[in-house]
Amino acid sequence: MEDALAKGLIAVGAGLAVGLAGIGAGLGESGIGAAAVGATAEDRGFFGLGILFTVIPETIVIFGLVIAFILMFAF
Repeated sequence: MEDALAKGLIAVGAGLAVGLAGIGAGLGESGIGAAAVGATAEDRGFFGLGILFTVIPETIVIFGLVIAFILMFAF
């Protein structure tokens, strides 16, 4: 019984790691994306830089996914 409870709590922790990281990245990207579109509308030369700055917060989600994999397969 305790083994099933521990596995369930680990799964909840893994889900929280990915979910909260995704929410945080989404909130960060909302402001960055709006600024990138505005800068690109002013000068097309900012397009590549805007894409780069929009992609950077996605690394946070990848870290959350790595933590979830560690939780699911290491314990």
